[in-house]
Amino acid sequence: MKIILLGAGQVGSSLAENLASEENDITVVDTDGNRLRELQDRIDIRTVIGLASLPDVLQRAGAEDADMLIAVTNSDEVNMAACQVAFSLFRTPTKIARIRDPQYIRESDKLFSQDAFPIDVLISPERLVTNYIQRLIETPGALQVLDFAGGKLQLVAVRAIHGGLLVGQELRFLKHHMPSVETRVAAIFR
Repeated sequence: MKIILLGAGQVGSSLAENLASEENDITVVDTDGNRLRELQDRIDIRTVIGLASLPDVLQRAGAEDADMLIAVTNSDEVNMAACQVAFSLFRTPTKIARIRDPQYIRESDKLFSQDAFPIDVLISPERLVTNYIQRLIETPGALQVLDFAGGKLQLVAVRAIHGGLLVGQELRFLKHHMPSVETRVAAIFR
C-alpha cells in the first residue's frame, strides 16, 4: 500500500516505523529536514521537505497514486487542508487526520464529511483518552474497557483477587454476582 505520512514528529515517526515494517511504500513529509534525514537513516522510506498542505509538496510525495494519506502534523489546520487538497486534486481514497482542538471536535459531524473537509477517519488523542477514562470510571474495578460494535459490546478486563467473588467459583455462577449484566468470559490469564 502506498501511504503518505504528514508530520515526522513522535506520532508520525512511530507510524512510519510500524507501517514500513509491514512492507508498505511510505513517504513522510515534514518541514524539518534534519528530522526527516534522521528518520530515513533508521528506516527504508522516502521523504519530502515542505509544508504538508501545499499541492506541489503533496504531488512530490506521490499523492496522485497514493492509497492513503495520514496527516499527523502538529497543526489541525494543516492536517485539514492537506486532506482537502489530497481529495480535491489527487482523489486520494483514504484520508486520516489528527485533530486536537475541542472546537473542531465539537463540530466534527458538520466539518468532516465529503461535503466539507473530506476526512475519512478523525483521530483526536484528547477525546480518546477522555472516553477511555470515562469508561473506566463507569466500570469500577476494571483494568481496561474496550468498545466493539459501536458501543453495543464491551470487553472488560478485571483482576480476580484471592477471596473475591471470581476466585474459586465456577464460571456459570458469574451471572449470579452480576444479575443486571449479560456477561461472557472471553479469556483467563494466570
